[in-house]
Amino acid sequence: MSRSDAEILWNVACVLARDAADVSGTARRIGPGLPPLLFFTDPDRTPRPWETAARLPAGSGVVFRHFGRPDARETALRLRQVTQDREVRLLIGLDSDLAEAIVADGVHLPERALSLAAGLRAAHPDWLITGAAHSAAFLSATNLDALVISPVFPAGGPSRQRPALGLPGLRALIDQASCPVHALGGIDARRAADLIGSGASGLAGVAAIQTAFRPR
Repeated sequence: MSRSDAEILWNVACVLARDAADVSGTARRIGPGLPPLLFFTDPDRTPRPWETAARLPAGSGVVFRHFGRPDARETALRLRQVTQDREVRLLIGLDSDLAEAIVADGVHLPERALSLAAGLRAAHPDWLITGAAHSAAFLSATNLDALVISPVFPAGGPSRQRPALGLPGLRALIDQASCPVHALGGIDARRAADLIGSGASGLAGVAAIQTAFRPR
């Protein structure tokens, strides 16, 4: 019997986390709360993110990016309830006030806001803080639990405007990173296993994760 796309993505993510933990030095030590699989939401591509979150494995994570939509708090509260029930970590994209209000597990910072990490770490030492990076210029960012590098493969959404890094490009950036790195962009069940051996500590996705963990 063949494995489902959901099983493939989760199993590969766990292999990446295990392998990265085995080789990580002090500078890139993987914290115990870092989910190996991150589901990134998008108001246009994932309009009902709580349905996907309700099917994620315990120990995975959701990054809720509301991009200023008026229903942000309502959606965040639905996600908080679902993720608590599933033992899934919930991060809020950029909006630390919303993260505080719904008692989220942390925040995810876009590349342009990585400088906020130090203040957030000081104010919330128990938060999980991740950040986005698209080039080597941001790989030395500090006070992060992980960087999410993209796009690895040709991707949709805003990442379609950026050239894909490919596996060699991803490996080169991981080698320079000051913290664990999750891979994002064009990663589906067919391509996920290609990341094994890259040094990535986990994987992330938008549409591919929504599709793999969709309601049956």
